[in-house]
Amino acid sequence: MLGILTVATLAFFSCGGNDAATEGKVQVTGTLQNAPEGVVVLSQFTDSRPQIIDTLEVNANGEFTYELAVDMPTFYELNLYGARVVKLALFKEDVAVKFNFSDPNSLQIEGSKDSQEMLKLEKLMDEYQVIVNQLNEQYYEAMSKNDAEAIKKIQLDAMTLETQQVEKVKEMISSMGDSFASLAAVGLLNPKNDFPFIDELITKLNENYPGTTAITQMKLQLDELRALSIGQVAPEIQLPNPEGTLTKLSDLRGKYVLIDFWAAWCKPCRQENPNVVRLYTQYKSKGFEVFGVSLDRTREDWVKAIADDQLTWTHVSDLMYFNSAAAELYQIQAIPATYLIDPDGKIIGKDLRGPSLEAKLAELFD
Repeated sequence: MLGILTVATLAFFSCGGNDAATEGKVQVTGTLQNAPEGVVVLSQFTDSRPQIIDTLEVNANGEFTYELAVDMPTFYELNLYGARVVKLALFKEDVAVKFNFSDPNSLQIEGSKDSQEMLKLEKLMDEYQVIVNQLNEQYYEAMSKNDAEAIKKIQLDAMTLETQQVEKVKEMISSMGDSFASLAAVGLLNPKNDFPFIDELITKLNENYPGTTAITQMKLQLDELRALSIGQVAPEIQLPNPEGTLTKLSDLRGKYVLIDFWAAWCKPCRQENPNVVRLYTQYKSKGFEVFGVSLDRTREDWVKAIADDQLTWTHVSDLMYFNSAAAELYQIQAIPATYLIDPDGKIIGKDLRGPSLEAKLAELFD
């Protein structure tokens, strides 16, 4: 069961280069105390999934040593008897792992500075997880009591928590300096909302670790997102309105415009419509407009939904479902999806709805 918040997992990548560098050796050692029965398994992350390399031999004193050939920055995972997983980022430096199974907080990583950064990142996410669990419990309790005020407050608290966590992740990445461990944290950020930060990070990492496959792949992904990043002018949309007249997004230049991708068949879209209607009524006189882009297949369904939900703003559609020219232009893979643009046509927000949309409009107009 999912609550109002979920915790993103650390993202890992295959970091093998296209041209192998001079082969290097990295030694992985460990000292384990009070270990349960089982085995220690070493895996390497390839395409975001761990692939088992070997089972490590642990002596009677709880010690192990393993030598790896590491010619490029690479992420690994040590599974300690199925009771504790240790994430490692290895390149040029040996690493030593120490853990006492009687104390969950006893994990120590020595040597590899990149792996030490990984441990700091894991602790940050563990702290976040505790608060997320508490908020989700409060949310379900409020839902069971149908307490609308409590639900709204928890949603706002969740939004604030997410914003604060993003800033903490960015601060941690910045504190890592040139460490490639920052690649593991990129998956905790939203490329749509955090594009400038991620773009700068990947540019720096590409200079420090040229030829690394993961960085090259991410550069390509960022290039695809660049045209839709915060601060860019929103691409033009020109589609028929319900009467068949070609209507342009740029016709609304001079106002704050919410580009709202939706459809009559989309239940979450229809559930959000009353909120958008309320905010449109509240801020229309102050320069707020909505540009609804429907991904419906038939005019009948589209027009009926507009009337039923009392959506009095501008509407366009080519009735091509997700093959809509606008959907492809804006890389829409799921709805509802929104872009907020300023009077100059520049993107200032993405995926705003519910409390996040209300908060953003209040910031702009109140």
